Amino acid sequence: MKTYLAKMKGGAKSPPGVGLTEVMWSWMGSVVGIGLCAYLSSRYFEPKDLTLIIGSFGASAVLVYAAIRSPLAQPRNLLGGHVVSGLAGVACYQMFGGVLWMAAALAVSSAIVAMLVTRTVHPPGGATALIAVIGGDKVHNLGFLYVFCPVGIGALILLIIALIFNNLPKHRKYPEYWL
Repeated sequence: MKTYLAKMKGGAKSPPGVGLTEVMWSWMGSVVGIGLCAYLSSRYFEPKDLTLIIGSFGASAVLVYAAIRSPLAQPRNLLGGHVVSGLAGVACYQMFGGVLWMAAALAVSSAIVAMLVTRTVHPPGGATALIAVIGGDKVHNLGFLYVFCPVGIGALILLIIALIFNNLPKHRKYPEYWL
């Protein structure tokens, strides 16, 4: 038991802080990426009972604008992780939605398996799957359209903005790889 508990002490050194320039580029990319999704959603999608923004995009913004070298932030993971997780979430809601707690647990767990199998692990994908289950009537009424809009289109917008903003300064490069 002592050995088991000792693992929880950690031991690695904390990562260094980042400079103000890095902070500002991360902030600007996130403002534009999330702002564009939110603007397009309110202006064009919501009047048609659709949406283009979901909570998991906030976590994606942290990865693709602030942790741009992370394997979890690369385009394959951003797009693939959201899409396979959206599929898992909608499928679990449609099959088990009568027992919401079960649908929620299976959606997130199935999304994790799907991301691992497809090599597209993107932690916000877990939230994308969960939103498909707990997102309410507006999300439930979308059915598998949820995977295309908001999930696919929204993630693609975040990616396009990440490609633009993360490559403007000389010291930043995104992506590390595509596939």
